[in-house]
Amino acid sequence: MRTIYVVTHPEATHHVERVVGGWHDSALTPAGAHAASAIAASLRARIPQGAEVELFTSDLLRAAQTAKAVGDALGVEPILDKRLREKSYGEAEGRPQEWLDRRFVPPPPTGDRMRHDEGVRGAETKAVFARRVYAAMDAILERHGEHQIVVTHGFALTFVVASWIRMPIESTGYVNFRAPSGSITVLHEDDYFHNRQVVALGDTSHLVP
Repeated sequence: MRTIYVVTHPEATHHVERVVGGWHDSALTPAGAHAASAIAASLRARIPQGAEVELFTSDLLRAAQTAKAVGDALGVEPILDKRLREKSYGEAEGRPQEWLDRRFVPPPPTGDRMRHDEGVRGAETKAVFARRVYAAMDAILERHGEHQIVVTHGFALTFVVASWIRMPIESTGYVNFRAPSGSITVLHEDDYFHNRQVVALGDTSHLVP
């Protein structure tokens, strides 16, 4: 039996500054830090005391800060994995969002959406992005932990969930699982049928004042 809690980091400075995130190493805002504490408290309430917990996180600051709050609450040290980073937007990172919006070339409705060039130098294709997140999930799932927490980013969550349900990478060109910042997605595998469930997607009930 395994339960994975996928956390999308809460509000970071690039959100309020309206600059492109990606690999731009923005930090949590004060509101984001407050939300990280709420996430940590929610996970502490969901996971039995004394249970063995593994905690994995993107190495970008906003995710690592979120993971630290969770780790402090659960008494576990986060394992940093850069494969859990958000999509790289290359030369657009840290620039105003409008700069990217003027140059961005959306994927075609049909054809090769996975290797599509978005018109921004240095940006990852969806194929490269998906493969690295799948690789991170493969490594996590090899560990057979009963309670695992993955702290990542909003776009990266799509490929965490797609990997969990064993969607072939070549089929992810159209998939998009939406989860708000600071949300918790719950994935569960039973020990009888070994079915992989998406129990909750993008739950934010813990963020209600």
